[in-house]
Amino acid sequence: MVTCYLKYVINPYKLKEFENYGKLWIPIVNRMGGMHHGYFMPYEGPNNIAYALFSFPSLAKYEEYRKQIETDKECQAALAYSEETQCITSYERSFMRPVFD
Repeated sequence: MVTCYLKYVINPYKLKEFENYGKLWIPIVNRMGGMHHGYFMPYEGPNNIAYALFSFPSLAKYEEYRKQIETDKECQAALAYSEETQCITSYERSFMRPVFD
């Protein structure tokens, strides 16, 4: 299993738009074979940092998902929404593996 960890720098005046963006992606990732763990919005601390985590069974499955994004209408609509609203300033993507007991 591989977990994608996204750290977003978001527009603090567009929190509602970013939350809507996250709600668009959660079912998309789940539909495409991943398991979304949610978006995490600012609460205390910096008002312009948010996170998202989702997992795929393998890096190869994640790569398949990335390829599907290019032609999937829902994905393209979600990406267009983020551009239209300018709710995301930048993001960093890292991959981690979980450790279970």
